Amino acid sequence: MERDRKITIGLAIFYGIILTWIIVFKMQFSVKELQGIRNINLMPFGESVIVNGKIDFDEIMGNVIVFIPLGLYVNMLKKEWKWHKKVGLIAGLSLIFEMLQYIFAIGATDITDLITNTLGGILGLGIYEILNKILKTKTNRVLNILGFLGSIFIFLLLLLLIIMN
Repeated sequence: MERDRKITIGLAIFYGIILTWIIVFKMQFSVKELQGIRNINLMPFGESVIVNGKIDFDEIMGNVIVFIPLGLYVNMLKKEWKWHKKVGLIAGLSLIFEMLQYIFAIGATDITDLITNTLGGILGLGIYEILNKILKTKTNRVLNILGFLGSIFIFLLLLLLIIMN
């Protein structure tokens, strides 16, 4: 069981690095390429998600999806924590990402992002619970295999982006 936990920690660290690159560094390979934006939006689902007069559901769904693994990893590593503590950790990490964007002027700090990121993490918590009812003691092992395969895919995708850049 200890081996599985070490694998989970390694995969979670890799995910955290990729998440930071996506959220804070906007998937750029150079800090010079980042826009010098320092903006705060406290109106949920307001101007920040409106593109050409319509709500940009792609950005909203992207934020939700990219945080689902966080909920999975939190449940895998801190199964004994109460639900509100897990949600607090997810919301807190999202808030840290939003604050870093403001501090370093590398993106708009947005309440909508905080909400959708947290929602994604909560979905991850729920997905874990459903899988745990089905897979029982094999849940973490199955998720580690999926996480490993996903990490390989992301790594290959990053290599492709680097080569094309």
